[in-house]
Amino acid sequence: MITCDTLPVMSKATVSVLRVGIATYDEIKNRTLAIARGTYKPSAHEPKVWFSSIESLAQVLSSKNKLLLEIIAKEKPSSMTELAELSGRQKSNLSRTLKTLERYGIVKLEHQEGSRIRPTVVFNHFEVSFDLRMQA
Repeated sequence: MITCDTLPVMSKATVSVLRVGIATYDEIKNRTLAIARGTYKPSAHEPKVWFSSIESLAQVLSSKNKLLLEIIAKEKPSSMTELAELSGRQKSNLSRTLKTLERYGIVKLEHQEGSRIRPTVVFNHFEVSFDLRMQA
């Protein structure tokens, strides 16, 4: 389960922050195993989602997908069909993209009556963290 911090801002809106980390596959694996063994307890301010490269993060949070998230947050479409009309993207493409974003906890796909699916944005602010220290 992915958690976030909700921070008050000057306006009435709140900011839901998703902390994202970038580390090598081995670093992510070792961290996950240490957490599972109970030998490491991550702090509340550490990243909740991890990518193995800046490139993989850039694919998920591409400019095109950022625009899609903005449309969902602003327009609050009630279905994938409505989102397809608002975004000008094909439903099949949207479905694939949104399933990926859902896997990372960025969006939630709510199943409605019939076969309708309503997308909602879970996070509206992203913080990316990575360490430049050289590993020996």
